[in-house]
Amino acid sequence: MAYCLNPDCTHPQNRDRQTHCAACGQNLNLKDRYRVLKAIDQGGFGRTFLGMDLHFPQTPKCVIKQLYFQTDNTATQDKVTSLFQQEALRLSQLGNHPQIPALLAYFEHQGQLYLVQEFIDGRSLNPAQWSCAQRSGAHIERLLKSLLPVLHFIHERNIIHRDIKPENIMLRRRDRQFVLIDFGVARVFTETALIGGATIIGTPGFMAPEQMRGKVLPASDLYSLGATCINLLTGVDPDDLFDVVNERWQWREQLPAHTQLSPAVVKVLNQLLAPSLRQRSQSAIAVLRSLGVHRPPTRSSPPQAIPSTPSEPEHEAEAIVSTQPTVPTAPTIPTVRIDYTELKTALTRKRWRIADDLTREILCQLVHKPKSGYLFPNDLPRLPCADLKGLELLWRKYSDARFGLGVQLEIYTAVAGDYVQFCDRIGWPIANPPNHNYLQYNLKAPLGHLPSRKWMGGTQGWKQVAGFYGRLRDCLER
Repeated sequence: MAYCLNPDCTHPQNRDRQTHCAACGQNLNLKDRYRVLKAIDQGGFGRTFLGMDLHFPQTPKCVIKQLYFQTDNTATQDKVTSLFQQEALRLSQLGNHPQIPALLAYFEHQGQLYLVQEFIDGRSLNPAQWSCAQRSGAHIERLLKSLLPVLHFIHERNIIHRDIKPENIMLRRRDRQFVLIDFGVARVFTETALIGGATIIGTPGFMAPEQMRGKVLPASDLYSLGATCINLLTGVDPDDLFDVVNERWQWREQLPAHTQLSPAVVKVLNQLLAPSLRQRSQSAIAVLRSLGVHRPPTRSSPPQAIPSTPSEPEHEAEAIVSTQPTVPTAPTIPTVRIDYTELKTALTRKRWRIADDLTREILCQLVHKPKSGYLFPNDLPRLPCADLKGLELLWRKYSDARFGLGVQLEIYTAVAGDYVQFCDRIGWPIANPPNHNYLQYNLKAPLGHLPSRKWMGGTQGWKQVAGFYGRLRDCLER
């Protein structure tokens, strides 16, 4: 089935082969790329759909979220739109993490804002089922050891989830791994996104006391994780597990008779649930150590792509050789001489994939990195201007100004350096996936689509893009 995204459509269900809605006539293909299969959920400010990427029909399905207002209050609409845009940027800052759904795209289409995320094939945690499980104590310890490194990962990047609860944790079917979902968009797509007009974000019962007052810290997520655990263990809402008269938790009294918890897990849960920030656990690393995990999780290293081995075309054009010394910062590093003949030949023959791989190799060579290596922020100022100008000239000339570093810079400038909009305009997902199967090696690709960012190392893509095009702008203005 195909589903119409028009909020006013009276009969949104359509047959698979239809290109336009039979009821309202709207195009069923979103930006000529995404097709909605069915509706999943609807909240106060958004609708969620199961969809597919028409460019990659063989890949797993995706989740499409539409910002949708049920109010005419302009102030509320402006606030929610601003939050939506902020959270899309925060998702892009997370890069790739195996336990966080990747942000694939963010864009505006026909007056509506959309966010496309990786689809997780699995199910959300169910307190009724967990509380009845014979080994619920062991399951909770595994959950803690699995999700605490994820919280450490996001908190290191100054991002707080704000809405950790069982329904926002999925057990992925293929590897039985816990995945934290509704990442950053929970504040927009839940009924509790705005309480009394204030930006108090979260779900009652799972929010830390300071969160109810509009203040969030990494420890607030830890409190929510603790509340999630006791909800799963008892099957009882956390609000009903707290004695407001004596100001104490009574969750242990509500445990099913078969539940067995180690003293370490009991101690950790009590520390997570402390109403006072002074008494509560302050970091995910500290909690992991209390559980006997003493080796902190390391940062994700750049994905190691398989080195490309492009075929060698005949050298039928003259060589372009850089003579510009690479001396932007001290100490001085040796000059790198690049023979551009192979790249020029590939571009002349419209062999875009080979040209893209060669461009990545050249950029790495210019800063004395292996051809299949990666560039990081401290490498970018060392890129010699003569070579950047040469790469720009070759790509622009032989693609008839459709591709090239300068074309990308123009688009980046036009969107005022907004990384999310920049990626959408040139057809890149916000995260930088290791397989790069989104790339289109033909002239039907979006303007500025090539050369790609295969050279980019690390997870902070927005910083890499800002640094790279900042260096390119300086060079082109000389």
